[in-house]
Amino acid sequence: MSNLSLYIQAVVYIAAGLNHFISPKTYLAIMPPYIPAHNLMVIVSGIAEVLLGVGLLFPATRSLSAWGLILLLIAIFPANVYMATSSRFLKLPAWIRWGRLPLQGLLIWWAYQYT
Repeated sequence: MSNLSLYIQAVVYIAAGLNHFISPKTYLAIMPPYIPAHNLMVIVSGIAEVLLGVGLLFPATRSLSAWGLILLLIAIFPANVYMATSSRFLKLPAWIRWGRLPLQGLLIWWAYQYT
């Protein structure tokens, strides 16, 4: 994969992680009810995205960060399933709600390129 792809991926995760602190309500809304400590989970996942995104930029931490992103993407998948299946999000078009699910697989593949 090209350096451009690596830098884009890093920026995407850093920006998404920072957005957890800028717009936490967005992330809190998609937390499944069975997940405990919603606020803490949003904060922890935001910090993880920022740190793992930054870690992609350095050869010494790139592989570990890529594996961390893969694990994070798996960990947040239930929130995407909840968003797709809950009646709370019917205002969003179905293609957006359901499109996020296969997008997770694509994001996992993209991160795997740097393991």
